[in-house]
Formats: sequence, C-alpha cells, structure tokens
Amino acid sequence: MLLHTFSFIILLLSLLLYFKLADKYNIIDRPNERSSHSYITIRGGGVIFTLAAILWFVLYGFNEPIIIGALVAIALISFLDDVMVLSNKIRISIHFLAVTVLFWQLQVFELPWYVVAITYLFTIGWINAFNFMDGINGITSFYALTTLGSLLWISQTTDFLQITNGNHLIGLLIISLIIFSFFNARKRAKTFAGDIGSVGMAFLLAWFIIKLILETGRIEYILFVIVYGIDSVITIIYRLKRKENIFKAHRTHLYQYLSNELRLPHILVSTLYAIIQLIINIFTVVLIDKGIMTIPIFITSLVLLTTIYLFVRFLVTKRIELKANSQ
Repeated sequence: MLLHTFSFIILLLSLLLYFKLADKYNIIDRPNERSSHSYITIRGGGVIFTLAAILWFVLYGFNEPIIIGALVAIALISFLDDVMVLSNKIRISIHFLAVTVLFWQLQVFELPWYVVAITYLFTIGWINAFNFMDGINGITSFYALTTLGSLLWISQTTDFLQITNGNHLIGLLIISLIIFSFFNARKRAKTFAGDIGSVGMAFLLAWFIIKLILETGRIEYILFVIVYGIDSVITIIYRLKRKENIFKAHRTHLYQYLSNELRLPHILVSTLYAIIQLIINIFTVVLIDKGIMTIPIFITSLVLLTTIYLFVRFLVTKRIELKANSQ
C-alpha cells in the first residue's frame, strides 16, 4: 500500500512536469479533419502509462527487462511521431520489431507458423486499432481500465503473467489511468494520450492478453477487446468498400458518429463503450469458469456481437441522414 501511494505521487508529479515541458516546447494537439475536438490541447499525456511500467520495473525487482525495453522503444517512436512527421516505414518497422521481441519472450514462435502469422496480424492490427480509437475524451482510459480491471480479477485466481509482482504492474497501470483520466475524462480535456499513450497501452494490453491465452489455452479471452475490434474491423471494411484510404484521418467509427454527428457527450460515449466491454468480460469469465464456454459458443458470440454492432450502426447512420436532410 505504501509503495502504491508513493507510486501515485511519483506518477502524478511526473505528469505535471510533462505538462510544463509540453507547454514550453509546444507539444500540443491541433484539431484536424479526424478530430472530435475544436480546441488546442497538450498532446502525449499518455506517457504516464509507460512511466508506470518503468516504475514497476524499478520498484519490483527489474522483471521482464526485454519486454519493458520493447515497450520503451515503441513508446519512444510513438512520441517522436507525436511531435514530428515520421515515415510510416520507420514507425511500422519499430512496431514490428517490438512485437517480435514480445513474441520471442512469450515463446510465440514455438507455435505453428500459421498461428504465428495470425498472431502478428492481430497484434499489429490491435495496436493500430487502439490508436485510431483514441479520438474522444475518456475513451482510452475508460476502456483500458475495464480491460485491466478484468485482467486483475482473473489474476487473483490464475497467475497468467507468470512473473513476480505481476499484479502490481497491472495495479500501477490502473493508477496511471486514474491520474490520466482526471486530466482527460472531462468536457474540455487538459491533455490527450497521444500516440505514445495509445500505442504504449495497446502494446501492454497485447502482452497481457496473449500471455493469458497462452497460459490458459482459451482463445475466448480475445473477447476482452472485442468492442474495439469489431468497431475497427467493420469501419475498415466500410472504408474499403467506399475506396477510401484507410490510413488517412477520418471520423467514421461508430463512436465518432455518436459524438460528432449526434452530439452525444464524449464521456457518455466513452462510458457506454467501457460498460458494454465490461459486460462482455464478465460473461466471458463466468462462462469459462463454469465450463460452458466452447468454441461454437465463442463463434456464436462473435457473430451475435457483430450483428448487434451492425444494427446499431445502421440505426445511427440513418438518424444522421435524417438529421442532415431536415436541415
């Protein structure tokens, strides 16, 4: 408890110091065509997530130095991408390298080649999807809190991380998210996570989810990130259908329609995403614990959730069309 209190103070002071540096060196976010905000805000507040992981590394025995090193590398390149224009090749290369290091440490390469290939696809896709989903106040922190809270719940009975003081790592990340939420989850945010925050957190969640699946042999735990997954994949499909550049800034995710076109409060939309994911997580854990979850039920769940998403998206887009026609 004393260490957690100390960690809270250190992380809070570190973020406040970053705010001063960001203000001095003009590290700010200016609204663009993808933005769901209309005011200048400090960018990169999500640096606190990586700082929390580093703090855990220092305070709790210098565990997993290679993975923490990969995290620092992917966070650093993301921070550079926040403050300057970087080549996509450089950014993606570092992402690929960091994920490769993670896979090596988790012994993913001992799996069949096609499983490794699919895991690469999903992990790189997840990191980029999590980054694209970071578009409104509160959504990254609320969603990450939901996922980490679910993982902490599981870790009480299953030591899936298989590292000393692994629970404390999740705990420090939760503390960092609570601190970040105070400055972000509000009507007018003081800071945004930036690429360093969203990419760094996505890498950490990928580590935990992959480790959980490998240790338990339950692919069903992928449902812990299914809300983001479905929104991202379906949005990409729609954009490809319209022959749009999927790497170009846009505002066509469902959460963006809700917050931008329908003018729902950011915090409300972010809370809805987190609550829906939490309900899914609870059902997933309960069904697995009771031995009810099977591959057919897992697939049925994916189909059902995708169908519900498509139906909601259809209703939302229709309402947007009616609103536009009435003006």
